Amino acid sequence: MSTIFLDVTRLLTRLYDGLLPTGVDRVGLAYIEKYGNNARAVLSERGFSTVLSERDSQQTFALLISSRQNRNAIRVMVARACLSRLREIKLRGILLHTSHNGMEFGRYYDAMAKRDIRPVFMVHDLIPLTHAEYCRPGVDATHRNRIHTALKHGSGLITNSQATLDSLAAEAQRANLPLPPTVVAHLGSGVTPRPLATRPIAMPYFVMLGTIEPRKNHWFILHVWRRLAEQLGAATPKLVVVGRRGWECENVIDLLERCESLKGVLIEEADCSDEKLHAYLQHCQALLFPSFVEGYGMPLAEALALRVPVLASDLAVFHEIADTIPDYLDPLDGPGWLARIHAYAQTKSPERDAQLGRIERFREPTWAEHFERVDAFLETLR
Repeated sequence: MSTIFLDVTRLLTRLYDGLLPTGVDRVGLAYIEKYGNNARAVLSERGFSTVLSERDSQQTFALLISSRQNRNAIRVMVARACLSRLREIKLRGILLHTSHNGMEFGRYYDAMAKRDIRPVFMVHDLIPLTHAEYCRPGVDATHRNRIHTALKHGSGLITNSQATLDSLAAEAQRANLPLPPTVVAHLGSGVTPRPLATRPIAMPYFVMLGTIEPRKNHWFILHVWRRLAEQLGAATPKLVVVGRRGWECENVIDLLERCESLKGVLIEEADCSDEKLHAYLQHCQALLFPSFVEGYGMPLAEALALRVPVLASDLAVFHEIADTIPDYLDPLDGPGWLARIHAYAQTKSPERDAQLGRIERFREPTWAEHFERVDAFLETLR
């Protein structure tokens, strides 16, 4: 079997900065757990890359899996990696790059070719290309460069959903670029068995999970909750917003911090541990997922794996993952969301009970299945 190389630049940078793992980071950690014992770590900066020694690779993987922030150890490993770059020889193998970071630099691919390492990239989404209005200014150009460079130089591409592959194929055709060999491998939900936690909130509540950014549609849900508060007063169910504040979300922050109607019914959890998140999910009336667009939607799979009902936007990728199990609504249908939340908040809710019945047939995506597909794909590339 060829040597596997894992680019861990994003993971190490975020650990150094003390940031909790995002969905993309959880994918990178799953790849370390799968391949780390026999893999080498790669670090890069603006396309300049270096391969860590076997010992430093193992230390780096262990540090990332443990999530222990040890800035001094990270500095030492990065320094040694930069020095070892001067003594590199041809290494031969396959690079697995599971974040989008750094994909846009041609010299990254040139250096891998000199090492006889063939790059295989995971494409999580093409949202900056298809929905630039939901991203920070300039990200569309950067991401287009990333995707086009990967199309030109990648030996293979892994996508997290058929919906993402369809977008990727459309972009390749639009740009008149070849589509390298591809595979669709759904992401594992990441749910680990845990005992039932103590109920964190006595009254009914709902959870919204994800970084606060425009495409996640927090602004819309907060207005729905303001209307709920006007209608129900003290009987209004709580809304737990789990996720860090992101970009282009000033209007959401205004509501979070200054809306009188939401005070007392809104709980914001910017840095929520996995244990606390699972406690919230285990007892909530439903997970709310009103996004305008998603490449995959890991919270959807995680909630259903925990047998938690979901109210979600009517997106093709959600149907791909969850079939007809969630209740789907248009992400701008205010009366529809209001009515469904009203219904799910009841102690005895026929609508919620019906979804709980449907959840019994949910087949949770697993990392074992993901890596079966990836391993079979890598064999075709060798």
